[in-house]
Amino acid sequence: MVEQAEQPILAFDTSTAALAAAVIQGEQVIGEIQSFAERNHSVYIITHLKQLLEDCGVSKETLGGIAVGGGPGSYTGMRIAVTAAKTLAWTWDKPLVALSSLEAIAYGACERLKQTDAMISTVPQHNHSADNSINKMAAWFIPIMDARRGQVYTASFSHVQGGQWERQAADGIRLMRDWVDQLLEQVQEQAKKRNRNRQQEEEQEQAELKPAHDPAGYVTKIYITGDLKLHEAEAQRLVEGCAEAGVAVSLFPYELEGRAIAELGRKRLLAGDTDDRHTLAPNYTQLHEAEVKLQEKEAALKAEKEAEWAAAQSASLKAVIIADVDAAQVKDAEP
Repeated sequence: MVEQAEQPILAFDTSTAALAAAVIQGEQVIGEIQSFAERNHSVYIITHLKQLLEDCGVSKETLGGIAVGGGPGSYTGMRIAVTAAKTLAWTWDKPLVALSSLEAIAYGACERLKQTDAMISTVPQHNHSADNSINKMAAWFIPIMDARRGQVYTASFSHVQGGQWERQAADGIRLMRDWVDQLLEQVQEQAKKRNRNRQQEEEQEQAELKPAHDPAGYVTKIYITGDLKLHEAEAQRLVEGCAEAGVAVSLFPYELEGRAIAELGRKRLLAGDTDDRHTLAPNYTQLHEAEVKLQEKEAALKAEKEAEWAAAQSASLKAVIIADVDAAQVKDAEP
């Protein structure tokens, strides 16, 4: 499987308004596209993917595997990407892995920040402390996709000192207001715990504490990333609340890139952790609005029929009771 994974990998995602696709070989990105077709992915996706492979000089025979963003996100977009990935993987007989689109947003944003750190560090006399580097801090990455009605598709990931990447909270659909409250509660609880630990260390006359080097697990920075346009007010509330607890929050708008899906997919392929090409399904997180309405309609019809049946049964029972009463009255009236 290692040999396959180090062959070129095709990766793509259509859970957002963009078709984000990339081809990587090893750690090198050899081709990438971002096409904003506004939900017309089904018309162009195969054409774009084949053109990308051709531009990269990669044939289906030399392709080592396929990685796809499985959502959550746009209901139609997820279905298009997963269907295309399953079809290509089956047709070309290639291993397939599906990744969280939210994790790809968080991971991609983190990698972009690392690139920025690397560029800044090469600028002579630039006032950029090594302690401010993403690799020198414990940071949370909170990916956001709008899910309408004040809701967001979101999750939580941590990048700890040394570069380890971990998931903290599962993908889900949440009210942005409630999600901010939950994150604030976690940060405030951490602040209380950190203060207790510092107090104990001072009492024990231990070495002087350095806030920039809190023990592993203590977050010092939070990045809210992804599609933030409709949720900046709530995100700002998180900024202000976390500041009181000594944690900095930055808003980092980010459009999902194919390379993030590819890099996460490469790790899965290297580990031999592949998905079934026949049974793979998108991570819908919730029922599609049309399905919800259909279920509500079916439930309403069922309730109406049950009410009609109950009314009929009640009328029938009432008729029987009246008949019995009439019969009893007639019998009582007989001499």
